[in-house]
Amino acid sequence: MNATTKNEATIEADPKVPTVKIVREFDATPDRVFNAWVDPELIVQWLGPNGTEMNLDRWDAKTGGGWKYHEGGGESFYGSFHEIRQNERIVQTFTWAGYPDGVALETITFEPLDGGRCRVTTLSVVDTFEGRDMIVSSGMEVGVIEGYQRLDALLAQS
Repeated sequence: MNATTKNEATIEADPKVPTVKIVREFDATPDRVFNAWVDPELIVQWLGPNGTEMNLDRWDAKTGGGWKYHEGGGESFYGSFHEIRQNERIVQTFTWAGYPDGVALETITFEPLDGGRCRVTTLSVVDTFEGRDMIVSSGMEVGVIEGYQRLDALLAQS
């Protein structure tokens, strides 16, 4: 799968390794975008598809911390923060409770661009192609695209 949206989010599934790479640029500096990723009061405002109520059960965004949330529809996700490097990168695990044998390792990088902008790249490494393909076919693209649009709106407010 390789899709580019009108919002310039690129989602790629590598045919040779079980990864998903998402790249998106934002009209805000890396520190502001990073903050929206780690602040529990902000992340609930943008993560996930439109109309989704996100409920944090845990959000301890620090190296060695953990997280867990569930959506209003009942889907839940959890993981651990392996490394939080201020304004640069987040390394975390990601598990959908409906498929607890599948754990993805995600590296999220925040790259400064000219004009006070930022490029965010998320690389998810999944242990099997089956798990990766299940993630890609789950409708995650809608959640990513709409979530990033909500993040755009949040960043525009402040």
